[in-house]
Amino acid sequence: QVQVVESGGGAVQAGGSLKLSCKVSGVNFDLYCWAWFRQAPGKEREGISSIRWGAGRAYYSDSVKGRFTVSRNDMKDELYLQMNSLKPEDTATYYCAGIGEPISGCSGSWRESDFVWWGLGTQVTVSS
Repeated sequence: QVQVVESGGGAVQAGGSLKLSCKVSGVNFDLYCWAWFRQAPGKEREGISSIRWGAGRAYYSDSVKGRFTVSRNDMKDELYLQMNSLKPEDTATYYCAGIGEPISGCSGSWRESDFVWWGLGTQVTVSS
């Protein structure tokens, strides 16, 4: 059984930083594309970043490009999201998700139906 557990969320002032982590178990983490999604209150969930297996090419939405950095540690089966220069509009629940096909997918378009493994999310609140 695949388990996906996010951590690292919290409350921060605008301009601050947070680093989210995602621990994955029950699957060969290193073979898959992993992504971060977020859902703000009253809005649809959106993909914001993803990273490929192996050399780990990364993709970012325009809303976070230049401020957020995704990374992975295949030895620890963990995914990370370093978030800098946070804005109030970054307030959301952040989810880690994995594509269901190994060595497949991963792009700058995040179709939710492609992602089969999801965590329960971690809350990030940015105050002005």
